[in-house]
Amino acid sequence: MPALVTSSPAQDACPVPAANPLNPKGLKPCCACPETKAARDDCFLKNDASTADQACRDLVQKHIACMRGYGFNV
Repeated sequence: MPALVTSSPAQDACPVPAANPLNPKGLKPCCACPETKAARDDCFLKNDASTADQACRDLVQKHIACMRGYGFNV
């Protein structure tokens, strides 16, 4: 009888970080701070590549601060 597979290689490629006091739920970086991530991404999509760095600087800094609040080293 074949063994049951409980995880796929795709799941193993992005392990859940160990829970820490700043991130007790063990959120993955891709799932943390969805509001600041969306605002940052929208800004980059709406601005020309030559002006996006300057135009989106504040949103990028807010997203970095949010990620660090969850204990990610950004």
